[in-house]
Amino acid sequence: MQIQVNTDRNVEGTQAFEEEVRTMIARTLDRFSERVTRIEAHVSDSNSGAKGGGADIRCVLEARLAGMNPISVRHQAATPEQAVAGATEKLEKMLQRTHDRLNRTRGRTSVGGAEVD
Repeated sequence: MQIQVNTDRNVEGTQAFEEEVRTMIARTLDRFSERVTRIEAHVSDSNSGAKGGGADIRCVLEARLAGMNPISVRHQAATPEQAVAGATEKLEKMLQRTHDRLNRTRGRTSVGGAEVD
């Protein structure tokens, strides 16, 4: 699973921050690595660093799944780390639902009596 981290000009995208984001995502989503080929993280400050405010840091995670359309989630928080953590949690739940839905029909028999794979 490849993880790409992008930041806008208002979020300091240091090497350490990018590694922290990659580690957080990889640790949380490792169990989906067979199906997920790539994850792109986009971290931005929605009202530019000059203005103060509450939850103005946004993280958008886009997951590319093998043989499926990409899925994305977003989360806003007060810090980049909180935004990434929140988006990662949302993506984990979405990937689990997708995984459950794909595996739900396996092992059942169809109306005609044939086993569904």
